[in-house]
Amino acid sequence: MPNPTFFRDFRAWCLILSCISFLAMQIYPRISKEQPIYDLTLIVDITRSMNAEDYRLNGQPVSRLEYVKHCLRELLISLPCQSKLGLGVFTERRAAILFTPIEVCSGFPEINASIASLDWRMAWAADSRIAHGLFNTLQEMTDKNSGLIFLTDGQEAPPINPRYGPDFSSLKRQTSGFIVGVGGLQPVTIPKFNTLGQRIGVYGPDDVPQRTSFGESDLNPEKIDGYDARNAPFGRAAPVGEEHLSALREDYLKQLATESGLGYSRLTNAGDLARAIGASKPARTTKQFEDIRKYYAACIIVLLLAQLI
Repeated sequence: MPNPTFFRDFRAWCLILSCISFLAMQIYPRISKEQPIYDLTLIVDITRSMNAEDYRLNGQPVSRLEYVKHCLRELLISLPCQSKLGLGVFTERRAAILFTPIEVCSGFPEINASIASLDWRMAWAADSRIAHGLFNTLQEMTDKNSGLIFLTDGQEAPPINPRYGPDFSSLKRQTSGFIVGVGGLQPVTIPKFNTLGQRIGVYGPDDVPQRTSFGESDLNPEKIDGYDARNAPFGRAAPVGEEHLSALREDYLKQLATESGLGYSRLTNAGDLARAIGASKPARTTKQFEDIRKYYAACIIVLLLAQLI
């Protein structure tokens, strides 16, 4: 017959509880829980303004594109299995889908390598028609069951003529997702590279168009110096501006998000993208089992060590 003092002994209770924990670990090694599953297509702006360096990683300045790649890899790691990711790039006035969404766990090496390979030299043209590129992307996504994440700094090059923007009404809310604004709010220089990819300085005022020259001007002709309806609808004066500098065009991207029925989020750190996606509606939910034996084991070890006190 056990000694009554046995049950008043702290070490005895530790032994009993550790045995109970071991038994529970054998009977209930896993628990089930609802898991959100995401199906996403990432479109990344690879135009030259994305080379502007207004982010930092490990204390060193990095380009917008490099920071986006860093954040996409963090997102890839954070997404639960059975989620899917597709990847594409944007330049000029359209996007090119590199691959349609594939499962993130089985396809992790391929997705990770594709993200790491993103480069501004993949661009097939130098222009950056953000609105038209977004419009083209939404057209491509209309028959896809995938959410869209469109990452860009919002800088149109050459500057857009407001008279000739695309009409999103036919595509509004046909695709879920959001635009991600990339870059800082203060204008910075844009690095300039030669044909070998070697950095040779920065873009100056004479290197880029400082205003649109397409179509009719949206200004009152009386306010345009040297206006001529046929030959100089924007005037004859040399344009001045800061289009050779780059900053996040946040107001413009929010406008495009409203017109297209998408959400908007700004990329300020690596967690922003994952949080924005986590707050969005998942494609579906599924029941998954989580192995909890490590928690039992930790409890047993603590209880056994407590007997040594």
